[in-house]
Amino acid sequence: MNVLITTDAFPPVCGGSGWSTYEVARGLRSRGHSVLVVQPRPGTPRGAREASYDGFRVLEFGAPAPSVPYIRNYFKNERLFASLADFLARLIPRDSIDIVHAQHVLTTLPSIGAAHRAGVPVVCTVRDYWPVCYWSDLIHTSDEATLCPGCSAGMMTRCIRPRAGALWPLAVPMIPYMRGNLARKRRGLAGADAIVAVSSTMAADLRTRAPEIGATRMEIIPNPVDVAGLVERAAATAPPMDGPYALYVGKLAPNKGTSHLVPVVERAGLDWPLIVAGDGPDRDAIQAAAAKSRSDVRLVGWIDRAETVAWLRHASLLIFPSRGPESLSRVLLEASALGVAIAAMNTGGTPDIVIDEQTGLLSSTPEELADDVRRLGGDAALRARLGAAAAVHARAAFDAGGVVARIERLYFDLRGKHS
Repeated sequence: MNVLITTDAFPPVCGGSGWSTYEVARGLRSRGHSVLVVQPRPGTPRGAREASYDGFRVLEFGAPAPSVPYIRNYFKNERLFASLADFLARLIPRDSIDIVHAQHVLTTLPSIGAAHRAGVPVVCTVRDYWPVCYWSDLIHTSDEATLCPGCSAGMMTRCIRPRAGALWPLAVPMIPYMRGNLARKRRGLAGADAIVAVSSTMAADLRTRAPEIGATRMEIIPNPVDVAGLVERAAATAPPMDGPYALYVGKLAPNKGTSHLVPVVERAGLDWPLIVAGDGPDRDAIQAAAAKSRSDVRLVGWIDRAETVAWLRHASLLIFPSRGPESLSRVLLEASALGVAIAAMNTGGTPDIVIDEQTGLLSSTPEELADDVRRLGGDAALRARLGAAAAVHARAAFDAGGVVARIERLYFDLRGKHS
């Protein structure tokens, strides 16, 4: 089968969604399918350029995107959607594409439109809340733990304030565009032959918050992890530092709950170093809190894929303070596969990975998270038990072989209904 994967992110430089897309492509290739990747590049010169990664042909589609807030979003959405759809509609018959699989927000609507024009089925994976939240994270303030109940005009006014700062009144006239943008995305997503939600919580939230997709087929298929390959790479790494340490890996941002990291280790009385790997808008605040803290908190900045694997492999404990609705965290998947003990906030799809008291510890408040960190820090047997169970669960539920086989079955089913 000739598969066209359209994705906002793809290696070598990407986050978790890009690596998950790569695992899908790699798994399909190993099962005998031909995979072509198209990645939009807003803000680069217009037109398609050839690239490659790990033997995959990658077509990078450039399009203008000025740096002005909101105007940039219009160019990255409505303007890009139209031009990318035209490009894909020409590409599909030229390359004899049998099925299109869109992976994220910038590629979903163009892929659906192009696939309809070409008469082939289209699958769309939803990995965050872009169909129901303009910011994709359901966070409407910088300090409240509750998630946004819905994108009404009033709630959008509230969520603009922490993002726009003192100039927020100037952004209020953009609310009708923002609401229209979301409505167009939901209506467009409803045209997919199937939606893949990566966690049970994601599927339930989409059903509740996006009634437009009520009649659209939805499958819950998680992000895949090449467990054997990951374990093999990790086994070849040297410890990044001497002695035990706790670890956080990811973006330093409000939805990730990273402002709680220093208070959590202080409350827990953790006498190991906490390594904070990542970057983002909360970095300076975390650095300042670490400087005032008696706890040993070390910010190492953004780390590449190989470094991430090494830090995960040798960590004694992973702390996951996220307050946003995590769809299905790749860091948690990989830490589980490597048998790392996990203390995590119970948010979004996290319980699909971390089963409380079985494959990790789940908490509902930062105070409870600190208590879990204290428990794990002081109990090596508990860490070993939870880590071993997490590795078994990861192999059974998230290994790329089984996940990609489920995607392949979905493809064949949709192809059969189209023929």
